[in-house]
Amino acid sequence: MPHPVMFDEADPLLARVRTLALAFPGAAEKVSHGRPFFHTKTAFAVYGGAEKDTRVAYPRSLLVKPDAEERRALLSEPRCFVPAYLGPAGWVGVDLTVSGNVPSGGSEDAVDWAEITELLDMSFRVTAPARLVRALDSSPARRRGE
Repeated sequence: MPHPVMFDEADPLLARVRTLALAFPGAAEKVSHGRPFFHTKTAFAVYGGAEKDTRVAYPRSLLVKPDAEERRALLSEPRCFVPAYLGPAGWVGVDLTVSGNVPSGGSEDAVDWAEITELLDMSFRVTAPARLVRALDSSPARRRGE
């Protein structure tokens, strides 16, 4: 039995995340467990999730796998959570409806997209094959700092 779809295809936050995630070398998207998964050989980002201990749903969140130091820093912020299933493997959820530590109502303009891009970059580097990380590092946009 397939999982029900747990996202709104018309969600502007998802559209922005999708654009950012699919810009990475070799990145693709698939729907797994009812949510958009962005992946190369393995997943590097998931749109939407729930907190591990409380099962509180965060449908407009981004799940990423940061390095250990960044994970500790993120989890000290109220907008971040340990996601169910992926959390024990080092993943972190970032609620995109909270800007800094203040509820934003999910406005696309309230999201720090530079930070989200950095988190996607870090997660990609942690999970992607070395050849794709090299491709990222040698891309003209990367050399220009975009």
